[in-house]
Amino acid sequence: MSEQVETADVIVVGAGPGGSATAAYLAQHGLDVLLLEKATFPRDKICGDGLTPRAVRELINLGVPTRPEDGWHRTRGLRIVGGGVRMELDWPGNETFPPYGLVRTRMDLDETLARHAERRGARLLEGMNVSGPVLDHRDHIVGVTAKVMGPNGRATGETREFRARVVVAADGNSSRLSLAMDRPKRDDRPMGVAVRSYFSTPRHDDGYLESWLELWTQDEDGARHLMPGYGWIFPLGDGTANVGLGILDTFKDFGNFDSREVMRRWVAEMPEEWGFSEETRLAPIRGAALPMCFNRQPLYDRGLLLVGDAGGMVNPFNGEGIAEAMEAGRYGAEIIASALARATPGETEAVLRSYPKVMKDALGGYFMLGKQFATLIGHPEVMRLAVRYGLPRKALMRLLIKIMANLPQERGGRLDDRVINALSRLTPAA
Repeated sequence: MSEQVETADVIVVGAGPGGSATAAYLAQHGLDVLLLEKATFPRDKICGDGLTPRAVRELINLGVPTRPEDGWHRTRGLRIVGGGVRMELDWPGNETFPPYGLVRTRMDLDETLARHAERRGARLLEGMNVSGPVLDHRDHIVGVTAKVMGPNGRATGETREFRARVVVAADGNSSRLSLAMDRPKRDDRPMGVAVRSYFSTPRHDDGYLESWLELWTQDEDGARHLMPGYGWIFPLGDGTANVGLGILDTFKDFGNFDSREVMRRWVAEMPEEWGFSEETRLAPIRGAALPMCFNRQPLYDRGLLLVGDAGGMVNPFNGEGIAEAMEAGRYGAEIIASALARATPGETEAVLRSYPKVMKDALGGYFMLGKQFATLIGHPEVMRLAVRYGLPRKALMRLLIKIMANLPQERGGRLDDRVINALSRLTPAA
């Protein structure tokens, strides 16, 4: 076993969208950044692969090209199916958000963002499985230890140590680093579970994401129950589509059903035009947890700052987490850069401690609105009424798509923009 010590201004653990965005912004601020990724690219992540205009804004802010010729499939909006209704709603572009979404596999997206961070000056080290924090006499994190992984995904027996003034945990829902720093998950925040696979389909270049609002489970007596969640079909433009479903844990029978079986039954009932079958399924059905509403707090303490799923930043309205993770990376990098420019350790720490308030001001009220929404639709009768009476009203659905994808114009805008922003401000932050 050999051990090396390498230093930087900031260590970012995890090269998902949130970690790579953080590293890229930090490097743009002139800081020496180490971006540590457990796997070796390209590598997969369980996700729907669909990016709303909110996520597209973050890609544009980061300077990532989003043209179709760069490998992105562009979407016009969302097609909603349920309650006998089939409705197409275009993305509500405004001064804040572009009028289009994107689709790209996480296999491609994550490597694209990690290489972008490298080009901005971050030092990306792949195959670094961070095993724990390095603490100083105050119990502040001052670095991490990592097991070096081989191309086959197995530990080589080599360990390395990295030191920095600030460490960012962007290591996903399980966030081993957060747990080691006494940041357990809060049980008063909603969680979701998502499962997905890939299918070949003749409709791979459809211009709309498709969302099915009626998912059913069946108990031992044969009774069917409407579940709080939705099924999705996200065309990738490459001959395939990402097909999956997400379900909230506010459902009283959560954990008592097989989500993969729910998906199999749903896919079997798809219209023939999609061409979905066991023969056209290209990958296993795989699942992941969706941590919501800042379910791990504090977002900063003792030198460790949380970004993305590590801090529970998934939107409870629609299960999206990429936009929020990249947003947190942008805010976090600004705060870290400002903090490290201060003259004394006390001043640096005071600036770093502003991160939780900045994030709660940005997303906390909206997340708590989503928490209330998740609790409501956890009751099957509420979900049933919403599908039956809400879906046929196109004006209402236009408002809902703006709420659920968090797309109000940030300043001014139409009446609905101002109402959504006011509700988010008035709701106590998560």
